[in-house]
Amino acid sequence: MSAEHSAAVAYVLINCDIGKEKEVLEELKKIPGVIEAHLLYGVYDIIVKATGKNNTEIREMILTKIRRIPGVKRTLTMPVVE
Repeated sequence: MSAEHSAAVAYVLINCDIGKEKEVLEELKKIPGVIEAHLLYGVYDIIVKATGKNNTEIREMILTKIRRIPGVKRTLTMPVVE
């Protein structure tokens, strides 16, 4: 747990194409740095808890990996600031 406290953490809310939620979820779970990923009901389809060395590393993960998964329409990233 101490390693997680020294790393940057962010929550990412994801909107998916209709019917693609489970496929997107399975792809997310394969990405290094994705600690948790869960399906949601409501405005967003999936929430991800991501970690990296810093916020720049998390940003790169979102831009180069998460957003490129087929079926991902939109993301909203909320960095943890504690």
